[in-house]
Amino acid sequence: MNPSWATIADLQEAFRTGKLKAIDTVQAAFDAVESDGQDLNAWTALNRDAAFEKADAIDRRRQAGDALGPLAGIPVGIKDMICTRGLKTTAASRMLENFIPPYDATVTSKLRESDALLIGKLNQDEFAFGSSNESSAFGPCKNPFDRTRVPGGSSGGSAAAVAAGHCTVSLGTDTGGSIRQPASFCGVFGLKPTYGRVSRYGVVAFASSLDQVGPLGRTVEDAARVFDVIGGHDPKDSTSLKTPFTSVLSTLNRGITGLRIGVPKEYFSEGLDPSVETSVKAALSLMERSGATLVPISLPHTRYAVATYYVLATAEASSNLGRYDGVRYGHRTPRHVDSLEDLIAQSRSEGLGDEAKRRIILGTYVLSSGYYDAYYLKAQKVRTLIKQDFEKAYAQCDIIAAATSPVSAFPLGDHLDDPLKMYLMDILTIPASLAGLPCASQACGLDPSGLPIGLQWIAPPLQEERILQTAHFFESQTDHHRHRPPGGER
Repeated sequence: MNPSWATIADLQEAFRTGKLKAIDTVQAAFDAVESDGQDLNAWTALNRDAAFEKADAIDRRRQAGDALGPLAGIPVGIKDMICTRGLKTTAASRMLENFIPPYDATVTSKLRESDALLIGKLNQDEFAFGSSNESSAFGPCKNPFDRTRVPGGSSGGSAAAVAAGHCTVSLGTDTGGSIRQPASFCGVFGLKPTYGRVSRYGVVAFASSLDQVGPLGRTVEDAARVFDVIGGHDPKDSTSLKTPFTSVLSTLNRGITGLRIGVPKEYFSEGLDPSVETSVKAALSLMERSGATLVPISLPHTRYAVATYYVLATAEASSNLGRYDGVRYGHRTPRHVDSLEDLIAQSRSEGLGDEAKRRIILGTYVLSSGYYDAYYLKAQKVRTLIKQDFEKAYAQCDIIAAATSPVSAFPLGDHLDDPLKMYLMDILTIPASLAGLPCASQACGLDPSGLPIGLQWIAPPLQEERILQTAHFFESQTDHHRHRPPGGER
């Protein structure tokens, strides 16, 4: 067995029978990272010494018959937005280039308690501002299926590392599609839970009413196992839901007989690549033949979603990033300055990239006096209409299906000079984010160039279980999740 491509269940069985040890999995993970050298650029920091130390401790505890956590010996990568005690957390920005948190995010603590092996921190767009991973201050991550293509963003490193066999599972964050779109481009499974279902404590903030942490894995079951670990109420997070949290793992095999799948006409319109449309419709046909019912639905306010999102998200980003002023938080200019104003301006100019500056300026504008009602308040009202569209649709269906992205992975540099074109890459993921809904992306085909295509599932609030059951059934009927990038047999 090659640990780099094994599922969590396979690894656990190998541990149980003595065929593998935790030290074997961590060694395989770092071997895989090193075999790609700096070319893939999926990692911003590696946790080598601590990971080997933890693996050795797990092996000794296992031999002694001690109880172990549900992810014992499993290599996990963590997006660089998520705080890790003693290990750099930079949000892929020069502003936080040397920040080493003195505490863990709640999700990090839960992974440690589960005995997962934390391999390191994963590349991303700066402060999660992007759809391609090209705004990272440390260079773009690349798509394992084609190194000339983007891996998606902002959690590009989280998807690429799993797809390339560097780690079994990873954590990403999703504000407007930042787990789902990279999962689509890299052919892995990515889950964005209901807003508030997973703690945001210790996660660098982008847009606080939208951000959510979620797992990525090569299989639905692997992601479900991680979700079981990280989900649940956290009193440290004021937005955390107090809804009881129960394991989803035992419900995966319930099937889809009688399931009503909503197919929104607005998601199958102009701009959808023909190969994407063909793959998604083929997937829906398979589900229909397997006992599900396809229900045509309409989400009429979808056309306003991107504009609404880029008012609300940038407004919140502008507020959240105001703390990085060179006085107490973040990069401080080494240059001589004559005033506090100059210190702040110079520090922010040096520490923030172009996309971060663009979003801060836009967000500050829509919140400014005389424009708040015209932009921010109106966007909040449209957000309510988008949420109501979904509520009406769920009176007719149990789950909604669509493409994750209108295209497959595009070439590096292709959209850098056209921010609007880049923003439109999230046109199919943003509406569910604005509504706070759980959703996921899984592989459903390949385009003519051999690049993965993603199928998106969107469920009512707190219905992650329904998404995972549906996606697990589709996965059991196809081999799309088995496609590996070139060199995947190492």
